[in-house]
Amino acid sequence: MTDVLAQHSKRRRRLRVPDAFRTPLAITGAVIIAFWIVVIIFVPVLAPFDPLAQNFARLQPPSAENFFGTDHVGRDVFSRVLYGSRVSLPLALGLVLTAMCVGGLLGAIAGYFGKAVDEIIMRIADLVFAFPTIILAMVITAALGPSLTNAVIAMLIVTWPAYARVTRSLVVSARKQEYVVAGRLLGAGAFTSLRRDVLPNVLAPVFVLAMLDVGTAILLLAGLSFLGLGAVPPTPDWGAMVSAGVEQFSSWWLAAFPGLAIFSVVMAFNFIGDSLRDSLDPRTQDAVQGRAM
Repeated sequence: MTDVLAQHSKRRRRLRVPDAFRTPLAITGAVIIAFWIVVIIFVPVLAPFDPLAQNFARLQPPSAENFFGTDHVGRDVFSRVLYGSRVSLPLALGLVLTAMCVGGLLGAIAGYFGKAVDEIIMRIADLVFAFPTIILAMVITAALGPSLTNAVIAMLIVTWPAYARVTRSLVVSARKQEYVVAGRLLGAGAFTSLRRDVLPNVLAPVFVLAMLDVGTAILLLAGLSFLGLGAVPPTPDWGAMVSAGVEQFSSWWLAAFPGLAIFSVVMAFNFIGDSLRDSLDPRTQDAVQGRAM
């Protein structure tokens, strides 16, 4: 009986959701993201019409047939908003993941080896930081040509330095810890020590930064599409749809519904990122535990 209770208790501990994910904001964000993931997977079933088909009257307001109305060429806005999630969310997640890997690796190398390697990598990062993010992304995208692929490349170029900076500062602090020094004295090579002893202990803050950056990436990609430097028509993209709505300002639904979609996703990732950040901050851990459900 005692063994059964012990196994049950161990199973409960193993399945316990961390306090950071049990706060109201984190739960709200998770529900919104889960909703959009379901939309991305099942959008061919959920969308009532072809997002590219021009089958309706132009600029019709929301109705029982067209929930979000129609656009300036007679396409169903509701279907285009749903299909737009397949463009914005995967690209933003892929962009942030790639920037985190590239910037994190370069920052870890700079922080661990220091000297000339540190100077070269950090000066390149400073060069990128010298320009406003959106302006530099616009210049790179304009030089490469308007497309979603080029917009992602431009965003990658302007976002990796943030991860490099954060990772470098964490690695510089971690490499002086006793367990890292002990590992080196026991014969571990530089890259083995970096991979085994240093990186696992600096990943949490970098992951929090990535969660917060997903919303920023969605906004910046939407901004490039809004300016005509991202998605090329007739691709259903939220930023391009908002841009089309601005041109038809009297038809409020054209910009309102894709704008609300952008708002919901950005707020969801910010909610989760803020909750994770608070849970990792010793000054706010008690407050997070008190808010946990």
